[in-house]
Amino acid sequence: MVSYKKEEDLPDRIQKGITFLLRASLAIAIILGIFNQRWMLAFSTSLIMMLTYLPSMIGRKYKIYLPIEYELVIIFYIYASLYLGEIHNYYLKFWWWDIFLHTSSGIAIGFAGFLIMYILYYKHKIESKPIWIAVFAFCFALAIGALWEIFEFSMDQIFGFNMQKPMMGDPSGLTDTMWDLIVDAAGALLTSVVGYFYIRGRKTSLFHRLF
Repeated sequence: MVSYKKEEDLPDRIQKGITFLLRASLAIAIILGIFNQRWMLAFSTSLIMMLTYLPSMIGRKYKIYLPIEYELVIIFYIYASLYLGEIHNYYLKFWWWDIFLHTSSGIAIGFAGFLIMYILYYKHKIESKPIWIAVFAFCFALAIGALWEIFEFSMDQIFGFNMQKPMMGDPSGLTDTMWDLIVDAAGALLTSVVGYFYIRGRKTSLFHRLF
């Protein structure tokens, strides 16, 4: 795949500034953790900081231009789910935090799945009906959501984290996992339906701008 870069405009600079501020807050948290001898906090935040560089590292390794908008979404999700959610207990402070993150990730990942299939369809690499492109986008997002739940389960079992939040009457965390998958599916379904009508020629201004 040929890489390319576009000239930075004001929105790009603003988004880079937001990314810098997010990483700066993580760096400050690491320093404070070390200063206060909160070693687990410093270690966890360091891992999160490294994860925020993963999108750009993958882009350079495989010579792929990753739009700053999508990179920002990925970094924000890492920051919101792991740093704010896990370390600062936003999942407990705000009942809607987990639902918000999973719904938004379902929409974003569903859009990515749709984009992959649409490019192949547009370049005549595959022949498919619009309905199957939409189905792939839905299944793609749901598969990523399932992998995330496996990741949460693994972290809880191996390192004793509490990423699967046990609900009242269900200490196993199964209810939380199922609701996460349900809202993942809802977000993915929304993107898939809009994407289906996009291919059929019924373009919405917001989806067209994102696309």
